[in-house]
Amino acid sequence: MKQVESDQVARGRGVERLVNGQFVTDGAGVKIKRVLTGQLQRRLDPFLMLDAFGSDKPGDYIAGFPEHPHRGFETISYMLAGSMRHRDSAGHEGLITDGGVQWMTAGRGVAHSEMPEQTDGVMEGFQLWLNLPARDKMTEPWYADIPDAAIARFATADGATVKVIAGESHGVAGAVRRETTCPLYLDIELAANASFAQLLPAAHNAFMYVYRGQVVVDEQSVPQGRMAILANDDQADGVRMVAAQPSRLILIAGRPLNEPIAQHGPFVMNTQQQLVEAVRDYQAGRF
Repeated sequence: MKQVESDQVARGRGVERLVNGQFVTDGAGVKIKRVLTGQLQRRLDPFLMLDAFGSDKPGDYIAGFPEHPHRGFETISYMLAGSMRHRDSAGHEGLITDGGVQWMTAGRGVAHSEMPEQTDGVMEGFQLWLNLPARDKMTEPWYADIPDAAIARFATADGATVKVIAGESHGVAGAVRRETTCPLYLDIELAANASFAQLLPAAHNAFMYVYRGQVVVDEQSVPQGRMAILANDDQADGVRMVAAQPSRLILIAGRPLNEPIAQHGPFVMNTQQQLVEAVRDYQAGRF
């Protein structure tokens, strides 16, 4: 694993607020924790939704997500543990397993299913929705199945181990890049009392979700199961964190689109008329 020096952050972002999220069911009854909800879409533009799921009870996940449509954005599914099969109307198919990522650009429209390929054991991971700019909303669907071994990692002398799912961190390129939204998606593991610093453009919106342990950001504690929205600060050049105990978290940031958001369930466009067209196209079998 590559060893790097930590970023030198002159002024770190603080925590604007902590978000608990809400427990909901989706798909055919899968129990999930919706951390980034519709009320936060404008604040965390270009990100539309973040779901966290995790259970060792098959009844919580076994029904999966039967075929359903999407248009106008991208889905990033990151599996910490378990196996999920993806199939879609564009002819793509893949199996996501421990540590792997599925990145799908719905574009002009795709219908897909995400079904567990296990009958017991732990199923844990995240699904993030990333908006597409208006000019790309009707692009051709695209899909990538990225196994754990293909995701770049690095370690720092300060006790951090980092997986770079998207963007670039400490000179290490992630599995996926996007020119317009410039998403950064890191999975960070910290030993007790370890620290980590990440440079972030001041104009980018950013948040973290702690799924193991507890970290401290600018003297603000972020406990397990909480999302911390990082304050926008023109004078800040990044974020600094310290682990109060062995911890894991995801850090996500991106350039806002600053475009209208019109959403109807699995369709995210810019106008209500475009949503009407999306529903009609799906009903007419044009996905």
